[in-house]
Amino acid sequence: MNVFINDLASFLPNDPVDNAHIEDVLGKVNALPSKAKAITLRSNRIKQRYYAIDPATGAFTHNNAQLTAEAVRNLTPYKGFTPAEIECLCCGTTSPDLLLPGHALMVAGELELPPCDAVTTAGICIAGMTAFKYACMNVAAGLSKNAVATGSELASSFLRANYFAVSADPEADLEKKPILAFDADFLRWMLSDGAGAAFIGPEKNPDGISLQVDWIENVSFAGELDTCMYAGGWQEDDGRVSGWRAASSVTEAVRRNLLAVRQDVRLLGREIVKTKTRALEQVVAKHGLKAEDIDWYLPHYSSHYFREKFYAGMQAADFEIPYEKWFTNLYTTGNVGAASIYLIMEDLFKSGELKPGQRLLCFIPESGRFSHCFMHLTVV
Repeated sequence: MNVFINDLASFLPNDPVDNAHIEDVLGKVNALPSKAKAITLRSNRIKQRYYAIDPATGAFTHNNAQLTAEAVRNLTPYKGFTPAEIECLCCGTTSPDLLLPGHALMVAGELELPPCDAVTTAGICIAGMTAFKYACMNVAAGLSKNAVATGSELASSFLRANYFAVSADPEADLEKKPILAFDADFLRWMLSDGAGAAFIGPEKNPDGISLQVDWIENVSFAGELDTCMYAGGWQEDDGRVSGWRAASSVTEAVRRNLLAVRQDVRLLGREIVKTKTRALEQVVAKHGLKAEDIDWYLPHYSSHYFREKFYAGMQAADFEIPYEKWFTNLYTTGNVGAASIYLIMEDLFKSGELKPGQRLLCFIPESGRFSHCFMHLTVV
């Protein structure tokens, strides 16, 4: 059975925040400016992003489930559609509001849905795509007449200054001993909030375009490589990661900032392009892809820093797609993790640039333990 994306929608909270005002919203750790901010922003080239935070009070304006519910409400696949018609709801996120129950159940509660299939997928950036793949499989198998998939993030919940316990001397030489370790600090200038949603059905739109989902491939190298990006634990000397519950107490976990999001930037730089290239070669061989047949390339890269590096990886795989075929909104929307590919697809879907017969290749990397997703779509 064919599967089609018949609508895409998003929700970005509050007014956009430019680079000069990030710390006005997130705050300054120990009331001191970050040493990593300028370096990170110069590298990622993000100009603005969105936070579910009231800059005047510092209070949240939305939780993750509410962000996601707003994106779902913005779907209009046909006249008169209401969320109550959803038969299968699949929600992926890095930053759920609760450890349990699952994020999709909280979203269903926000939407006040009647009984339906509700599935949560966990992870980092690929969480949005594993939710999407489950939704597609459910429709393709005839188990549901429709499905809605979402990706969302409340990254600011990890990034606010008062979230960090800081033991360093405020008067310390910041060049020699930063207030906050770089592996946690630089992510404060990388991540932001928002949600995206896709309506998936077994038939294409009677009017206007749809995106036929041809295939989705997830390739993980977790069996070969150490953990790179994580939250809720610490990394041992041998590379193994221990979870926060292994700490001696909750107080100890807080004191050590174990709930902060961290990334091993050295491991990231060493492996992210290598594993992307290997995954691409595998997908190209499996599906007989040819670079010249791709009309639009939709990559979710977390920072402009990786743009040329991923391009070089494509060249190494003998699968070169020129930059004029690339489409991204990173610089104006920010890196919204599991939501980013939905936001990218929505902008292109509603741009008026798509023509029937065009082929799209989406790429979503995840540095958690190096997993990559490729999705092929055809405009119909």
